[in-house]
This record gives sequence, structure tokens and C-alpha cells, in this order.
Amino acid sequence: MNSVINLGLLSEVVVTLFVIMDPPGTVPVFISLTAGQSRAVRKKAAWQAVLVAFGVIVVFAAFGQQILHHLGITLPALQAAGGLLLLLIALQLLTDTAEDPVQTKNVNIAFVPLGTPLLAGPGAIVATMVFVQRADGSLPDVVAISVGIVLIHLVMWLTLRFSGVIMRILGENGVLLVTRIAGLLLSAIAVQLVADAVTAFIQSEH
Repeated sequence: MNSVINLGLLSEVVVTLFVIMDPPGTVPVFISLTAGQSRAVRKKAAWQAVLVAFGVIVVFAAFGQQILHHLGITLPALQAAGGLLLLLIALQLLTDTAEDPVQTKNVNIAFVPLGTPLLAGPGAIVATMVFVQRADGSLPDVVAISVGIVLIHLVMWLTLRFSGVIMRILGENGVLLVTRIAGLLLSAIAVQLVADAVTAFIQSEH
């Protein structure tokens, strides 16, 4: 079996991306950003967000190093940018202004912030690029990485797809509470991303 797919690498890819992308952890943010929307809109947003995340991950897996090198962008810079964008979204959730920008500017939340940087964020992108570098063209490794990426996005879609059940259980007040918690957690994640990026910048100077 290992001659076709590297099972060890497959399990490592799935576990790593699951921890980084955190499907259960995205449910509160998804509920917050789609509060008041119809079931059909939430279903559409779920598969669109996962499709966007999948596309971003695949593109960076295949061409990530070339893209960053061509633009002169370092991985810490990408990480800091994602952190700042997440921080803006977190502040909107905390101050109850998350819905206004979406409605007035016709922004599709499935693309930003759900698809990226929440699902396909700097952590997931960097991790995928590292796995691809390790594979070094080996067919079993490439198959393992590909299957792992597909599996984790399937899990992500199932999680978001059935978030409506959670919404019905929580009720309006529960969704409001979850919104505040999601904003707080997102702000912490954003600050950590920026802090890690700053640390990487400092270390690169020595």
C-alpha cells in the first residue's frame, strides 16, 4: 500500500491540517457571519467557503514557493497579513458591526473571511507548502498529500453544512453569545499570528 500512498504522511497531513483549520472552531464564526440568513444561503456559503479554501490550498501547494518568490514576499509577511485581516473581522464581531459591511458592500463572506484567511489561512498554507517540499516529487507522498487535503476539506464542509442544526439549538440569544466568543477567539488567533510573524522577522535578521 505504501508503494501507492504513504499512509504515515497521509495521517500526518490530515491531523496537522485538522488542528490548524479547526473545523469545529469555525462553526461559531460561520454561525455569527450567517446569522439571519436563510438555510439555502447558509448551505451555499458553506460549500463556497470550502471550495475557495480548497482552491487556495491547492494553488499554494503547487505554486506557493514560486508565487512568494516572484512577489518578493516572505512567509512571515503572509502570516502577518492574515493576522491583521482576521483582527479586523474579530473587531467587527465584538462590536456588533459584522453584518453592516457585508450588506452594504455586497461582500460574499464565503470568500472573505471564511474561505480565506479563516479556513485557508497562513498556517494551513505554510503547512501544506512544507509537506509538498518534503514530498520532493515522490508519487506515494504526493498522493498522500492530495488525499489528505481532500479529506480535511470534506470534513470542513460537513461541519459547516450542518451548522444550521447548532443554530436552531442555540437560538437568537445563543448566537449572540457565540458571536462575542468567536470575536474574542479570533482576535486572540490574529494577535498570535502577528506575534509569530514578528518573531520570525526578528530571528531572520540575526
